[in-house]
Parts: sequence; C-alpha cells; structure tokens
Amino acid sequence: MALIANLQYAWTLFVDPIHVARGWSLAEIQWAFSIFIATETWLTPAAGAIVDRLGPRRGPGLAIATGGVLVGFGWAINAFADSLVLLYAGAALSGTGAGAIYATCVGNAVKWYPDRRGLAVGLTAAGFGAGAALSVIPIRITIAAAGYQQAFLWFGIGQAVILVAVACLLHGPDGQVRMPPPSARLQQAAGSVTSTEMLRSPVFWLMYVMFVCVSASGLMATAQLGPIAKDFGISTTAIFFGASTLSVALVVDNVLNGAARPAFGALSDRIGREPTMAVAFTLGAISYWLLAVAGQTPWTFVICAGLIFFTWGEIFSLFPSTCTDTFGPRYATANASLLYTAKGTSAFLVPLANVLKTAAGGWEAVFLVAAATNVAVVLLALFVLRPLRRKQIRRRLLAEASAG
Repeated sequence: MALIANLQYAWTLFVDPIHVARGWSLAEIQWAFSIFIATETWLTPAAGAIVDRLGPRRGPGLAIATGGVLVGFGWAINAFADSLVLLYAGAALSGTGAGAIYATCVGNAVKWYPDRRGLAVGLTAAGFGAGAALSVIPIRITIAAAGYQQAFLWFGIGQAVILVAVACLLHGPDGQVRMPPPSARLQQAAGSVTSTEMLRSPVFWLMYVMFVCVSASGLMATAQLGPIAKDFGISTTAIFFGASTLSVALVVDNVLNGAARPAFGALSDRIGREPTMAVAFTLGAISYWLLAVAGQTPWTFVICAGLIFFTWGEIFSLFPSTCTDTFGPRYATANASLLYTAKGTSAFLVPLANVLKTAAGGWEAVFLVAAATNVAVVLLALFVLRPLRRKQIRRRLLAEASAG
C-alpha cells in the first residue's frame, strides 16, 4: 500500500515543475490527477471480482504483481510525456495498477478480521495514507536535483520491482472466518450478498453519496496543497531545520492521514460506525474552518492542514468496514471496491475548487464549502444511514432465521 501512494500524495510536488517545463496550465495538469484517481477507483470492482473468483491463494498475489507492473509503466510514461495525452495515459495506467493493489489489500483485511474490521482496514489503509511520508522528501530532493522526469522514472521503477517481488506473500483466508456474536452497537449481517444485490440497496447509494462528499474535500486539499501554500506566500519559508513549510506540511499530513485510519477504525469497532463518522466529520468541518480563518502563516498552515488530513483519511477504514458489515464478507473485495469508486467520482470535483477560488478571489470560500459539506454528512450518518442499516440488517437476519 505504501508503494502505490506516491502519485496521489506526492503529486502536488510535480505540478509546478511540469507547468514550468511544459507550459501546460495548472488545470490541464490537474486533470491527470483526476484521471489517476478515477482509474484507481472505478476499475477496482473488476479487480476485486477477479480476486474473489480466483480464490484466496491465487487471486491476491496475481493482482499485486499485475498492479506493480502497471504502476511502473505508468510512472515511466509520466517521465517521458511530452504531451498531455501521454501524461493522461501514464496517470491511467498507474491508477489501474494502484487500484488493483488497493482493492486486494482492503478486501483481505475485511475478510480476515470480522471482529476488528475497522482496525484491520485502518491499519491496511494507513500504508496508503502514511506510506508516502517516507518518500515525499526524497522525491522533492530528486526533483530539485535532477528534475521531475528522473523522479518519476526511478521511483516508478523501484516501486514496481518491490511490488512484484513481494506479490506472493499475500493471500486470503482459506475458509470462512468465524463471525463475532451479534452486537447492538456494531450491526453486522449474518450472510453475504452479491454485488448485483448490493447495487439494488438504498443503503449502498447513501454511503456512496456520503463517500463522494467527504472524499472530494479531502482530495482537493491533497491535490492543491502546493498551490495553496504558494498563494499564501509561505510555500518556501523555512520553518524546521531548514525544511520549507510545504515539505513539513506534506510529511505531517501523510503521517496524520495514515494515523487516522486505524485510530478511527478502532474507535468504530468500539462505539459503532455511524457515531465514529459523526465525530470524525465534525472535527473535519472545524479543521476546514480553521484553515480558512487562521491558516495563512507557516505553522498555522501546517497545523490546520494536518488536522484536515487526520479527519479525512478515516473514510478509507470506516466505509469499507461499514460496507462489509452491511453486505457480508464473501464478496467483500468486489463490494468494497464498488463503494471505493466514489473516490473516483469525487476526483472530478477537484478542479471545481480552482473555479470557486477564482470566482471568490481566494481559497477561504473553498474551505468553507468543504466545512459545510462535512456537517451535512454528519447529519446523514446519524439520522439517515444508521436507521436504514439497522432496518436492512434486521430484515436479513429474519430472512436467514426463516430459511434455516
């Protein structure tokens, strides 16, 4: 997971160098980010279905190896891309590979640990969120010393080689893992439903809309962090042992983004999924508001941006766990992947942040809209999703009892 995180979480480091070298507009370059996110998410259901069909011994390893090769090719294309078409093609290839790996790892986590599903998915997804913290500074140094093309080429090759080498180590459980006893605070379905059945459920589509809303605000911060810091005039200000504001912010953000996933995942195992969503997204709304009113100095920018990433990253543990709780573990890789496509949908909302920023004359309006969106999702989690999920799980439990 750590080896596929860089094109998302280090992307902001490449934007300005590409702009300077090629003369493409920032909006044109950011479409590559949107394409990466779209392919990294929208194609995962196919990968998840293949992994589930091939079985626990063959499926995961094949998906990891194939994904690693695609990631390597995608980064290499980015290194040599002299047209937007090639840049977009590189983003599509690396996104497809990263999505296959992401879906496989998350699907494995929800199957192995039904009694600690939130924590297991959170720890797995933390590799994607926090893993980039180890490489953002080396990538930044490589870009400064040798150019963004060399950074794309060598980090892409290195990641691909390691992914192919470790592919055979991952496998799923050979049999059905015993489910925990029913709990009032943590509602879990006794059986499993196919992806086709899940797509007919209003619960799935409600979770999808909630996922899109929170993901769009977080991806905006991820993709635009460099331009935001530059517009605030603090991007290159040295604040910690010679490191710039942006470098410190990227490391802090990635660490907190990763830490949020097991932290809120474990909390959801104890108090329930929807109450944890309410806590996380309320804190997220406050974080965006703080960045709008107090984020214009170097250290306040680092702190506020860090809080945003800490209260955004947990969606990648809470939503897969909630999905598997509701629709069962047997088809979990494919089902969780279908929900994960919401991240791809949200990616195409990211360029709208630039439009709103231009219209409003500053980033503050963008942050306030993100805060309001988080508040809306809190209300949906507590007053719509929670009763709908309880009703659906209760209905399936009664159906299972009648059939037995």
